[in-house]
Amino acid sequence: MTLQELVRRRILILDGAMGTMIQQYNLTEADFRGEIFQDIPGQLKGDNDLLCLTRPDIVSDIHRKYLAAGADIIETNSFNATRVSQADYHVEHCVRDVNLAAARLAREAADAFSTAEKPRFVAGSVGPTNKTCSMSPDVSNPAYRALTFDDLADAYREQMAALLEGGVDALLIETIFDTLNAKAALYAAGQAMDDTGRRVPLMLSVTVSDTAGRTLSGQTLDAFLASVQHADIFSVGLNCSFGARQLKPFLEQLAARAPYYISAYPNAGLPNSLGQYDQTPDEMAREVGEYVSEGLVNIIGGCCGTTEEYIARFPALVEGVAPHVPVAPSEHLWLSGLELLEVKPENNFINVGERCNVAGSRKFLRLINEKNYEEALGIARRQVEDGAQVIDINMDDGLLDARQEMTTFLNLIASEPEIARVPVMIDSSKWDVIVAGLKCVQGKAIVNSISLKEGEALFLEHARLIRRLGAAVVVMAFDEQGQADTYERRIAVCQRAYRLLVDEVGFRPSDIIFDPNVLAVATGMEEHNNYAVDFIRATGWIRRNLPGAHVSGGVSNLSFSFRGNNYIREAMHAVFLYHAIREGMDMGIVNPASSVLYTDLPADVLERIEDVVLNRRPDAAERLIEMAERLKAEKEAEKAAGGAASVSAHLAWRDGTLEERLTYALTKGIADYLEEDLAEALAKYPKAVDIIEGPLMAGMNHVGDLFGAGKMFLPQVVKTARTMKKAVAILQPAIEAEKPEGMASAGRVLLATVKGDVHDIGKNIVSVVMACNGYEVIDLGVMVPAETIVQRAIAEKVDMIGLSGLITPSLDEMVHVASELEKAGLDIPLLIGGATTSALHTALKIVPVYHAPVVYLKDASQNAAVAARLMNPRQKESFVRELDEEHRSQVARSAARPQEKPVSLDEARRNRLDLFGG
Repeated sequence: MTLQELVRRRILILDGAMGTMIQQYNLTEADFRGEIFQDIPGQLKGDNDLLCLTRPDIVSDIHRKYLAAGADIIETNSFNATRVSQADYHVEHCVRDVNLAAARLAREAADAFSTAEKPRFVAGSVGPTNKTCSMSPDVSNPAYRALTFDDLADAYREQMAALLEGGVDALLIETIFDTLNAKAALYAAGQAMDDTGRRVPLMLSVTVSDTAGRTLSGQTLDAFLASVQHADIFSVGLNCSFGARQLKPFLEQLAARAPYYISAYPNAGLPNSLGQYDQTPDEMAREVGEYVSEGLVNIIGGCCGTTEEYIARFPALVEGVAPHVPVAPSEHLWLSGLELLEVKPENNFINVGERCNVAGSRKFLRLINEKNYEEALGIARRQVEDGAQVIDINMDDGLLDARQEMTTFLNLIASEPEIARVPVMIDSSKWDVIVAGLKCVQGKAIVNSISLKEGEALFLEHARLIRRLGAAVVVMAFDEQGQADTYERRIAVCQRAYRLLVDEVGFRPSDIIFDPNVLAVATGMEEHNNYAVDFIRATGWIRRNLPGAHVSGGVSNLSFSFRGNNYIREAMHAVFLYHAIREGMDMGIVNPASSVLYTDLPADVLERIEDVVLNRRPDAAERLIEMAERLKAEKEAEKAAGGAASVSAHLAWRDGTLEERLTYALTKGIADYLEEDLAEALAKYPKAVDIIEGPLMAGMNHVGDLFGAGKMFLPQVVKTARTMKKAVAILQPAIEAEKPEGMASAGRVLLATVKGDVHDIGKNIVSVVMACNGYEVIDLGVMVPAETIVQRAIAEKVDMIGLSGLITPSLDEMVHVASELEKAGLDIPLLIGGATTSALHTALKIVPVYHAPVVYLKDASQNAAVAARLMNPRQKESFVRELDEEHRSQVARSAARPQEKPVSLDEARRNRLDLFGG
């Protein structure tokens, strides 16, 4: 029976710690040297892998003890057996011999214990090495790497080939703390299997470095899963770092997201002050038993501090218990930097920041030429701050060493968490630059681009390497005949490329992004007039006929004819995006700081631009050119007149009412006049908080309507959120002054943006509103794990908990938090808010897992009133009855319409964009 067959039948048991067992033998330097290493300088004691050659009897004895305790899988004693790690001991020349011996010793022991009823297996242990590809060991030089991807992959290839030759049943890449190291190991595993002609399951095991659940190199577990998604993975899990209890929340996260078998081999609790593990086998068994009973695992074992006594407790735990059933693979595109970006229909549009491109930004080119990387990184950082969800990086310039500059810049980005949290698009026309870039990023990047212009053979070669290096790919609509510039040519080229990628290379359809060529319109050449229409039509065809594929484009190409007139160019982009997105274009290379909105355009300007973009009349280009020249002439005349007319035109919106001005300022992200407008508002409204709950809230709701209708995009929404934050900051002194002295606390409220979500503007507004109403607010910030929320709620003795989130994954995390509150036996009311949340989701998903009151809140202004009812013993009972009735009503309405989706995010966004709570 194979490992793949057995894991479907029952939970398998992995062995315990090799190092902990070796320590019990009290070995000396002589044991590690044996006869082989007499002349090696330095100390060898502690290099446990060498014992495979010098004391094979001890290694075999340890294997037998674990097998006798009931282990189904034993690991080879080869954790550090690579050239990289063994170089510290000057024995790198013996790596192949060590790994062969390690595999053979484990193979012999496993075969001796195997029976038809209980076969035993060997996993080749592959450690992370003592170096990292994602971080610099030199604090003063963040671009430096002590180890390259290629060097590490070569070292892993040598180790894995020997393990495979020695007869292992699987390769276990374990204690992963840097995903780029793991990607090198996965790359090497493919090479080693090709070299030896043996294919075995690949097992991955990650170690998290803190209670936030990130690896040492900063990735979340979701981001890690995206990074390794390209590989043919058998199992993924967690080991080391913590004991079973501390690892459990992260294991739950993996089990809920990973479409693989799940493994876990925690330490024997947490080490004491002397570095020793005090947890007993029985204590550990009780904690691991929760993994088993809750259906979280397929493979369990032990890491640091565990011995055969610990493993001997596990057979009774798994007897007759069904193993974890892996979740179905996601059909969506997963990208990652330090965090996951899941591209789903409800994401609206993915903005790829365009400014880190030497071909498109003179300033960026100058900074790279000057080696002024700090300021160049500032450009990347501002794009992320402005809402770019992916950063495009292009170093193609005749005077630059593009390969070196790409490597340097990507290495520098890795040291900047604010930038590195988003995925990168590696953009180059030079293949060696693309490959070099892919070997620098631990996340899942996008390659921009490949095409069929040099034929199928090279296209397939490039596509296969991109897949092996773990990236998504942009495919330009080019073939051997050149650029596809008609609708028919666009769809024909894209269909051909899709079939090659999916059928021959094995690409996931969702990892394919087509660029059907955004070409310039209004050039004066009649054959160009239909370019935008053909792109939009091709987009719709691709989304309907090439399942899973995405559509992107370089939007600025459209308006090339109007370079020098930024207003017309941005207006054209807004119109083009509005129509292309409606047909299915779901990402694009754009300027995230663009300020021209579709709804801003005067009727005459909108008409002429749509005439051009949609090719509605033969003289459309001439009419738009005439308007552009007239607008330019007017601007120059205003400038010549001293700018008075220009200022008057620019400030026309200042003639509106106070409320209209505040709405406009928020919508456009203009903070220049907030001080004076809010001073006027303070004189008009009784309280500062009334301004937040009134005109400012109305302005943000207007933003939500535009966003939901596709007339405003995430970078613009982020800009409005920053403006709102500034407004709240301006009002803060007045808010503080209005608080009555000695006012008793109305209650204690814990607020948190749930794990996986970094948005907090709405939560911050809720905090202000609640504080103004006398509540003591404990704000835990963003990305808060469920266990932290539970622990702090208990420790702070809070009266209610507010959960917020802006993105779709937040919905599942809120359900998880509620279930953890229930497990902890808490009875604290739960307030739910955010852009993705809804009354229906609350009733269907959250209420069933938590017995205490759960209240969905549409916006921040409702929080204080709801809190007051919950804190009033006389009102709480009737309020809870109302909630129960509302929840039953939501469920009943949903059940009455089973053919309909309960609530789509698009619908929610059309109704509102609740940044308040998101």
